[in-house]
Amino acid sequence: MRLFRSLPLLLALVMPTAFANDLYQVEMILVRQNAEPQIISRAAPEDWAAGATRLEPGSLRTPALNAIVEKLGASSDYSVLLHRAWQQTLGESPVKVALSDGPEQFGQFPIEGTLSLTLGRFTDVDADFWINQIDSNGLVTRSERLKQQSHTKNGQLNYLDNGHLALLIKITSLTAPAPRPAPAEIPD
Repeated sequence: MRLFRSLPLLLALVMPTAFANDLYQVEMILVRQNAEPQIISRAAPEDWAAGATRLEPGSLRTPALNAIVEKLGASSDYSVLLHRAWQQTLGESPVKVALSDGPEQFGQFPIEGTLSLTLGRFTDVDADFWINQIDSNGLVTRSERLKQQSHTKNGQLNYLDNGHLALLIKITSLTAPAPRPAPAEIPD
């Protein structure tokens, strides 16, 4: 009986750590697949970053996938549009960050979008990016859009295909121990 009285106290001590946010490094590469015809969508909305937080300069990290970017850039089949790496906390609640590249004109960028990440057994990724053509008056005249949702495996490079646009993303825990390498030979 004493055990049942202590059980809620033990659960209260253990539960917050089970659902705590952990620190992760996120690296993404947005590419255009040149062999695929471009799909022009409606112009990017003015509130493209609604509900998202901007990445703080202190959270940006040196990208680790530079060799892949070099291979993609050397091929005429792909154009690398955006390559970013940063660290952030992830947990069971979605975390939405805004990413952009190029000069801002009236709140719009040549490349802009959001990435929402939710940690679970896999990491749920909701990517929404716009590649804009902006005229001399600062108006978006044409846009391409990548809108993709996926369950990605942490620690591995994942490919999200969206026709002529694609996203390569790698999400790596900075707090969990690294997985042990597989043995070279399996004993009998």
